[in-house]
Amino acid sequence: MTVAVLVIVGLPGTGKTTVAKEISSKLGCGFLDTDDIVASSVGCPVAEYLRTEGEAAFREAECRALEEALDADAIVATGGGIVTTPRARQVLASQRTFWLDCGDDEILARVDDGDRPLLGDEPRSSLARLRAQREQWYREVSCVCIDASGTLDQVVERVLKEAQKVER
Repeated sequence: MTVAVLVIVGLPGTGKTTVAKEISSKLGCGFLDTDDIVASSVGCPVAEYLRTEGEAAFREAECRALEEALDADAIVATGGGIVTTPRARQVLASQRTFWLDCGDDEILARVDDGDRPLLGDEPRSSLARLRAQREQWYREVSCVCIDASGTLDQVVERVLKEAQKVER
């Protein structure tokens, strides 16, 4: 397994995909999203696969997608729950992994129109539960936590500044 240029993790709605795409454009390298890889391999959208096959099957497919993505010279955006499996955490900890985070109000505003099965019918309480469950794992696998509030340019600048300091 090679080492990706950098990997982005964080809760749903923190901007992982958007930020990773912009960084790949600025650096002139590839971009991969583990959710896109999963959707391609299972033949349906991730949200549908999660609902029909369950979280355990999705997490297994997600780990395979992460390993595939890391074989490319790319900026890799992950799904928010990738840190829930020990195998993924072990892989992520060996990468230049950056954790995007911002306040719950901002996250909820960003995901308002999205199909987010794990946030369910009560997104505020579901988000609080996900944060409580995953925060330590994000910390464990990441080089640094990046403030994901503000404009896209501001967040990208923060990630690139920190990336210059980190070698793994």
